[in-house]
Amino acid sequence: MSQFSRLEKSLRPILFFGNNWISLIGGALTTASAFVLIGFWVVAIFGHSGSNNPYVGIVVDLFLPGLFILGLVLIPIGMWLRWKQLKAAGEVPLVYPALDLKDPFFRRGIEVVLAATFINFVIVGTASYRGISYMDSPNFCGQTCHVMAPQWTAYQVSPHSHVACVECHIGAGISAAVHAKVDGTKQLVEVTLNTYPSPVLAPLSALRPARATCEECHSPTHFVGEKLLVETMYGDDEKNSVTHNVLALHLGGVDSLSRQSGIHGHHLDQYEYVATDSTDETIIAVTKHNADGTTTQFVSSDWKGPIQGVTRTMDCMDCHQQATHTFQTAEDAIDESMTVGSPNPALPFVHKQGLALIQATYSSQADAAAKITAGLDDFYRTQYPAVWSGQRGAVDAAAKSLVSIYTRNVFPEMKVTWGTYTNGMGHSAPGHNPSPGCFRCHDGNHTSKDGKTITNDCSVCHNLLASDEANPKQLSDLGMQQ
Repeated sequence: MSQFSRLEKSLRPILFFGNNWISLIGGALTTASAFVLIGFWVVAIFGHSGSNNPYVGIVVDLFLPGLFILGLVLIPIGMWLRWKQLKAAGEVPLVYPALDLKDPFFRRGIEVVLAATFINFVIVGTASYRGISYMDSPNFCGQTCHVMAPQWTAYQVSPHSHVACVECHIGAGISAAVHAKVDGTKQLVEVTLNTYPSPVLAPLSALRPARATCEECHSPTHFVGEKLLVETMYGDDEKNSVTHNVLALHLGGVDSLSRQSGIHGHHLDQYEYVATDSTDETIIAVTKHNADGTTTQFVSSDWKGPIQGVTRTMDCMDCHQQATHTFQTAEDAIDESMTVGSPNPALPFVHKQGLALIQATYSSQADAAAKITAGLDDFYRTQYPAVWSGQRGAVDAAAKSLVSIYTRNVFPEMKVTWGTYTNGMGHSAPGHNPSPGCFRCHDGNHTSKDGKTITNDCSVCHNLLASDEANPKQLSDLGMQQ
């Protein structure tokens, strides 16, 4: 007997018992998933248009292999069930049918496998592609998990709302995919067991460095020069008196002669610091890398212990902590909204009342929406009935704006309130910035052994051209105010 004949004879019982729907479906699943897997591998190794999406690993390393194994398991299960059925009926043959394409029984099995394989190949391939595309979308990151509601809401109104979450938070490559899977599994367990933290905090040490995120689009060496910043604020008096701060920010950078200047230039790849808390609000030591290769360490005079804690190289995120997920203070939010006309500054005491309403404590956003609307309506109905009856549309619009401000920034269910997420730009100012910001280092208390102190001279970073002025001359000169 030839080798082929022996092989053909040994395959007869396998194909005979395997000619059942369960085994045929298993064979089709295994074959289809194998083809899709091979396609992914070919693109990854030889192609130049493969996706950098880290979630590809979930499909390629978990979903498709799982489908492949499921198909393999179904094959012997179907064979065993068919054998058991035939044995009970006394129909197990002594000699199994030869492998002959002319045999309708055998040919039907082959046709079913080929048809099912093609169908499954299309289904599995399409599902894998659509799954990867969906997992690459911000909707997946922001809406799949309810605990991300604050970040998702802030993302939609941010300057980076056109940038996919995975581009900054995960990145490309095997290590990024593995880290994403481990982190994602941990988060899934926390959500399932209701043990997730609230609010969700992301210390800078847990984020990817700015060189791999911000600097993919923004060049830290780009020379910006000066920038005019105008802050508009409203008072708590009846007329909501408006005042302005006008600042000239010395952003600087690296000019055409490679000279470093301004805020960006002076902080470019030069500093490391040690913080004692996960939010990097308390910085006890700063190390400056000098041009000659030496270093200078500045230690806070308030710190008497050893220099221990989280060491971090300063980059964009130390100041721009809310580059994408921007949460405002109540004062900043209502001032900004009133600047564009809603709440209407013509409504008496709308700044004071609006601020009090959005800063009150509510059990949920729905509770806040109802009580803010009712509270503002009640104030004008009882205190200013003429306004309430004559400017009802403006009152209703103001209430809607206040509710919108609240729901963009406060999430009681996740314990996110005003000031939960701080902003490192600027410095502490009553009602406007709870974070020490620049003063974490520029507080006049960080001194080196040779007596040098990190400056706390505000003019190094900006010049204050006007402070709390109703009609700053600078704005009139520039045609920005009548």
